[in-house]
Amino acid sequence: MSGLRSISPCFFAAWGIRFTIRGLGLLRMISEKQKAIMEKSVEMSDWNACEVKQCYRWGGIAALLLAIGYVAIIPLFAWAGAPPVTGEAWFRYLPGKTTAWWVIIWLSVITDLLYLPVAWALWIALRKAGTNLMLAAIVCLHLFVVLDLAVTWTHHASLLALFQNYSSAADEAHRAAYLAAAEYASSIYATPLLTFYIIVIPSVGVLLASITMIKARFGKASAWTGVISGVFGILSLAGFFPFVMANALGATLWFFLVGARLLRLGRACAEGKE
Repeated sequence: MSGLRSISPCFFAAWGIRFTIRGLGLLRMISEKQKAIMEKSVEMSDWNACEVKQCYRWGGIAALLLAIGYVAIIPLFAWAGAPPVTGEAWFRYLPGKTTAWWVIIWLSVITDLLYLPVAWALWIALRKAGTNLMLAAIVCLHLFVVLDLAVTWTHHASLLALFQNYSSAADEAHRAAYLAAAEYASSIYATPLLTFYIIVIPSVGVLLASITMIKARFGKASAWTGVISGVFGILSLAGFFPFVMANALGATLWFFLVGARLLRLGRACAEGKE
């Protein structure tokens, strides 16, 4: 018993030292893991900041290019004149204007695609100020891109191709077939549905995004320009031409202002201000 008494304190002391050493090693491992996690979180935050900066930058460039594209398209429309409604009228209208219309079509396709980076940059910049409004705005802008590419410019390209075939047809039977096909391709212009697709839907998106800009203090000039342009776009459904022109000019100015603001946000992110 005396031997056991003399051994027990040494035994327990040894085990205590052993557990202390293990505990210190465990604490060291935990601290190293915490340090690694913190370093990864810092790397992820830096990566996210870099992504946001790039999104602002590309969104701003896309908005400016989109506005420049609209500025280039407006004089082409003015030179070509208002397009007719029926297929036969299109064939009488197109001689000497096909090149201008191909330029209009390709510029319009490019500007439609430029809506996508602009919309996503605005989503990143404004989502905290109004998530639901920005979701609705993003849906409207994306829906416009799909409808404009699938309906408007596809039909315009079809009419130009049909006119080329009509002009080179060798007999009246083929000309009549191309003319009938052109009547179908041009039939959408006789309804207000096209105005709803290409003016009202994007105008609603611009209006909702601009209302969110007011809440987020994104910039008074861009916000109120978007609100006014969006209202005129919705009123364009009445078919009053001054409303259509006011919407077109307002949307062009809005994209210029939004592009400049997004580029400033990108520079602010690069400098660590925002």
